[in-house]
Amino acid sequence: MAALIGLSVAGATASAAPQAGSVPSTALVTNARWAGHCTYDRLVIDVRGAVPKVAVTPVKQLRYDASGKRVPLAGRHFLSIRLSPAAAHNAAGQSVYRGPRLTTIRLSQLRGLALTGDFEGVVSFGAAFHSDPHYRTYTLHSPGRVVLDVRHGNVCR
Repeated sequence: MAALIGLSVAGATASAAPQAGSVPSTALVTNARWAGHCTYDRLVIDVRGAVPKVAVTPVKQLRYDASGKRVPLAGRHFLSIRLSPAAAHNAAGQSVYRGPRLTTIRLSQLRGLALTGDFEGVVSFGAAFHSDPHYRTYTLHSPGRVVLDVRHGNVCR
């Protein structure tokens, strides 16, 4: 992040270089990962910076932001996951997201995940499920991450 931040006030310009290791002003989405547990499947979205607001919405179909094209994930139920304000790219336009863009997952409930958008301050994902997902969403800090737990009927033995 060697870019300079400029502020212009009545013809005067002040510039400041971000400090190394400083927290970005917009949350940067860097990865998505998942795991199956005894009674739930977990999706984790890693964030650098302040964890943004998260909206999780059931949808009938998943579509890519901006283009509107259908996301090719197999499943019977879908969730749209939107983080805002957030970006999956840096100030130079280079991707900082290192996770999957479109992948099939074979857990009890979670069947697939797609990065569906990084557009106008919103990073969005689409998740596909075997059956109607009963979920809870929360955020964790140090490091920042968004967690989506989806309950299923399996039990540990």
